[in-house]
Amino acid sequence: MTKHMTGTREEWLAARLELLKQEKELTRQSDEVARRRQELPWVRIDKDYRFETDAGSASLKDLFGGRSQLLVYHFMFGPDYKAGCPSCSAIADGFNGIVVHLENHDVAFTAISRAPLAKLQAYKQRLGWTFPWASSFGDDFNYDFSTSFTAEQQREGIEYNYVREPKLEAASGGDDPFAAMSGTDSDTYTRERPGISAFALEDGAVYHTYSAYSRGVDGIWGMYQWLDRAPKGRNEPDVWWRRHDEYNKG
Repeated sequence: MTKHMTGTREEWLAARLELLKQEKELTRQSDEVARRRQELPWVRIDKDYRFETDAGSASLKDLFGGRSQLLVYHFMFGPDYKAGCPSCSAIADGFNGIVVHLENHDVAFTAISRAPLAKLQAYKQRLGWTFPWASSFGDDFNYDFSTSFTAEQQREGIEYNYVREPKLEAASGGDDPFAAMSGTDSDTYTRERPGISAFALEDGAVYHTYSAYSRGVDGIWGMYQWLDRAPKGRNEPDVWWRRHDEYNKG
């Protein structure tokens, strides 16, 4: 017998209607936050970033593909990784199918990682993804948008998600399961970070309009939005997810 509170249909409906008030208030608050995102000042980008894509070398402006808006997912896949971050991979499963809809609403989308393009292409093929994925290998883009860091920066304390982290006093090695799943050590793994950024193209100039990191990415992690509505919620005492082709492999 369940240990969870039970009740009649009438009791459930009364509790559900009370919760609905909070859900509606949360929706209104979310609308207001979205409006304030759109009111942020735009910062013009004059630096000439270069990327490698399936179509060849590209500038940041090229990534718009003729559209006026660009959304970027900063995918954790460093040059020394053997595979992409498993958390970023779970997030990518959720956004893989939305690109065509964005593109037909004047919004381009691409993931960007520092790993060489050949690594990204092989991993993308392995997992059956179709979204655009550009390599910023050898470019400053990820560093400038606070999703990649040097070993020296890591030792001094990385500034990520708009706060400074403690200094890394010595190589930690560690047993980070995500690092192991990405085929690297903990320090190398954490020199890459997840994030999302938005850009606008107007009168030939590119502007940075928004970036979010850490739990700011949570809203686009589709798996969790569903789990938040499941009877037991996220229910995760430890790391449970895998890349979608790794389940049932023992």
